[in-house]
Amino acid sequence: MKLQQLRYIWEVAHHDLNVSATAQSLYTSQPGISKQVRLLEDELGVEIFARSGKHLTRVTPAGEAILQKAGEILRKVESIKQVAQEYSNEKKGSLSIATTHTQARYALPEVIQSFIGDYPDVSLHMHQGTPMQISELAADGTVDFAIATEALDLFSDLVMMPCYQWNRAILVPKNHPLANVGKLTLEDVANYPIVTYVFGFTGRSKLDEAFLSKGLAPKVVFTAADADVIKTYVRLGLGIGIVANLAYDEKKDTDLVSIDASHLFKPSVTKIGFRRGTFLRSFMYEFIEKFAPHLTREVVNQAYSCSTKAELDELFDNITIPEVKPVSIPEIEKDTLVVS
Repeated sequence: MKLQQLRYIWEVAHHDLNVSATAQSLYTSQPGISKQVRLLEDELGVEIFARSGKHLTRVTPAGEAILQKAGEILRKVESIKQVAQEYSNEKKGSLSIATTHTQARYALPEVIQSFIGDYPDVSLHMHQGTPMQISELAADGTVDFAIATEALDLFSDLVMMPCYQWNRAILVPKNHPLANVGKLTLEDVANYPIVTYVFGFTGRSKLDEAFLSKGLAPKVVFTAADADVIKTYVRLGLGIGIVANLAYDEKKDTDLVSIDASHLFKPSVTKIGFRRGTFLRSFMYEFIEKFAPHLTREVVNQAYSCSTKAELDELFDNITIPEVKPVSIPEIEKDTLVVS
């Protein structure tokens, strides 16, 4: 059994069983991958992939178990490389982050700009997706960090730490009746068509819970994963927008009125998570602290040592989680930030 063979079966499984695409991503030949997969299966005495002719059709039950172990081995190999890189050059390497549009667009720009200024030799890779996709990417070791509000709690093998708490704003055009209401009620909001996040995104669950507790059935006419898309359809008059308050930019959204809705909904908490067993390099600690200053290296190590969710909750019960406010998004020079 060779490490290369384990990498091949892992990559094939994560390229939708497309051997040709896998070969392209690994800069090798399709026949070479197919041969090594067959050799591994012959050695193990089981099929990892079921086939129809020359095409792979699915992962077998045995293959599922083998792939799980292969993933663990490959992650340990990557950790060994990280250890070596830390001691050979602590300011050089790569950092991959999975997050949502709201975090990427509104919470992270200044953090990333500052981080790249301090660590120009660290290549930074950003993946965007749904909270579930983000959590899965961190759980299987594809990315180093997951940053999201929803879904992270579903993965027990992630170390999750609260970064900041936030609430919502109601966005309406300047001539909208709600723009002149003193203090909104949920009944006021429920009287109008609503444009907001897809369920499972950016604290949407807290919004639904608030209406349900009042026995209200809001008319959600349009949902999107992207706050900027939501604002576009508010401008078109499709409905009133409910977004994270940090997604309102005072300088760029001058045609919209932002109405505080923090008294209507429970606050949400954005968290950063990484997989247990991850070797955290110095610049990874730095990134976490830039994003959430209360998450110092000491606190992160304490969180890492917690073996249960109850222990983790107790740790952060004694730490003040800051509340984020809307800020204007900085204009970042084109040559300053390169994120793939």
